[in-house]
Amino acid sequence: MYSTLIGVAELGPHLEDPDWVSIDCRFDLARPDWGAQAWAAGHIPGALYAHLDRDLTGPRTAGSGRHPLPDPGVLGDTFSRFGIDDAVQVVAYDQGPAAYAARLWWLLRWLGHSRVAVLDGGFAAWERARLPVSTGPATRPPRRFAARPERGWVVTTESIAAALASGALARAAPLLIDARGADRFAGENETIDPVAGHIPGAHNHPYAGNLDAHGQFRPPDELRRAWSASLRGRPPADVVAMCGSGVTACHNLLALEVAGLGGAKLYPGSWSEWIRDPGRAVALGADSV
Repeated sequence: MYSTLIGVAELGPHLEDPDWVSIDCRFDLARPDWGAQAWAAGHIPGALYAHLDRDLTGPRTAGSGRHPLPDPGVLGDTFSRFGIDDAVQVVAYDQGPAAYAARLWWLLRWLGHSRVAVLDGGFAAWERARLPVSTGPATRPPRRFAARPERGWVVTTESIAAALASGALARAAPLLIDARGADRFAGENETIDPVAGHIPGAHNHPYAGNLDAHGQFRPPDELRRAWSASLRGRPPADVVAMCGSGVTACHNLLALEVAGLGGAKLYPGSWSEWIRDPGRAVALGADSV
């Protein structure tokens, strides 16, 4: 069973295995239809396509962030349609860095499915290895997915606001870690959300730092060393991962698992939900590390 990362060499022999399924998660926030078009132009043979907005995100509301979590029942139906049950090994991939594949990885684990891994290096690594690519349709018989949401894996905006008001963000749990780039965290280059900055007391650990020059995850020992500063001597269970909308935060959660530092939680609303209320505090400037 693969539960964090899988390489292209390990996936290759299982392309026709009915108990394996690859899910293509390629996406571009600026071009929401690009991923489906890229899948049609060429994908791993047999791979199904999961659209971030339609398949991996719930309906937006006036108070939600840009990518709220889907209802567990609705998400379970999506996974059933993808032909996933307890016996199926799922491999999620995107264009390379796993920014979107990690979202599917986390969602499946959240609903109790541990047989899921991210293809290290994504479609770019598959192409570099000159492995087969398909442009044809991909279908798979549905299976019954049993959704069993994990309790305590999700942190709400209300709980973050309460921790900030009580001073807990500054002195105790939770340890809020933001996966956005350093410039967006500092409020210097906000191109997506209408308000720039970060939640007071949050710390910055850009998800891109989890990767090497080829867009693949750094070795576990390197990740462990890199995360030691961000953890500040605290246990991983104190960590609440966030980003702009709860997507790339999952990349940090995956990196922590690869490093053997599991147990962190997700703040799915993240920055885009926090700023829905203009009364919530906003901080500017670089991390204090």
